[in-house]
Amino acid sequence: MSLLFAKRLPLLKPLLIVTLILSGLATSSQADDLALASNTVQSKMVKIYGAGGLKGLEAYQSGFLISGDGHILTVWSYVLDTDYITIVLDDGRKFEGKIVGADPRLEMAVLKIDSQELDHFSLSKSIVLQPGARILTISNLFGVATGNEPCSVLHGIVAATTSLNARRGAFKSPYQGPIYVLDAISNNPGAAGGALTDSYGNLAGLLGKELRNAQNGTWLNYALPIAQLTTAVEDIIAGRTRPRSFDETVNRPDNPHTLKSLGIRMVPDVLAKTPPFVDSITRKSVAEQKGIQPDDLILYLNNRRIDSLNTLINEIALIDKIDDITVVIQRDNNLIDIILPGQ
Repeated sequence: MSLLFAKRLPLLKPLLIVTLILSGLATSSQADDLALASNTVQSKMVKIYGAGGLKGLEAYQSGFLISGDGHILTVWSYVLDTDYITIVLDDGRKFEGKIVGADPRLEMAVLKIDSQELDHFSLSKSIVLQPGARILTISNLFGVATGNEPCSVLHGIVAATTSLNARRGAFKSPYQGPIYVLDAISNNPGAAGGALTDSYGNLAGLLGKELRNAQNGTWLNYALPIAQLTTAVEDIIAGRTRPRSFDETVNRPDNPHTLKSLGIRMVPDVLAKTPPFVDSITRKSVAEQKGIQPDDLILYLNNRRIDSLNTLINEIALIDKIDDITVVIQRDNNLIDIILPGQ
């Protein structure tokens, strides 16, 4: 396997450059092509800093620009669970990142920075890779890049295409769809959210989070194909995942669900943006039967992002009691889908 790693040390201040280390199988022409592709994609990459730093949790991950207006595609993780997300561009400029939306089932999120005319990948021009294809993975591996240093680049091949069967701790990964299995070490801290491209720098996938194979426990090097994410990303950017309660014209049912009818008691609403944490569960209730627990954080309700207790209450009031409710909760560092059946 070939490795592109970035390191440059001018004078007293360390910076990164991309250095190609070939296995001996690649020609000088192929090396030149890979180096050119690496340089081309760097301006589209970002470094993301947020929550973490405790209990061995890294406070950084990777992402890449998908619009000239500052939209960023990355993975959904605990790093984004903070009031202030820092985005660092390839040229070292720093911005506050805002969460536009996320899809926990795809384990991806879209962020936004206030900037214009940025170099970016076009999702509509993404490609599909076949096993054996030469690839590059570009990410802020181990958080090496902190300013205008380029991201680290690994060179490898697509080992296989298959469906994801993996676990994070005791929980299966929410995403069980198609993935690229990579012959490139892409599961190290900071790599999640990075870009997978072909050897010419054409976007093909989103590097996944650190996961183990559910069958044998080995670490997985994988990426989600962009084709699996495009529709969800477009919905998020278009605002189609915003809470319906923001729309005053939406129809309200005569007999809606309530937190009480579901058997859920929440941490009291003491602030305008009190997080929707579960305080306790009523015995023999629907919530208890379906496995909701105290301290669970409710993130999504029927694909609508829940950012506060107030939003949760308003969204539940728009769902008729006869309809099922799909809830995505965060428990520790795991995302769990739960369906609460209608009555």
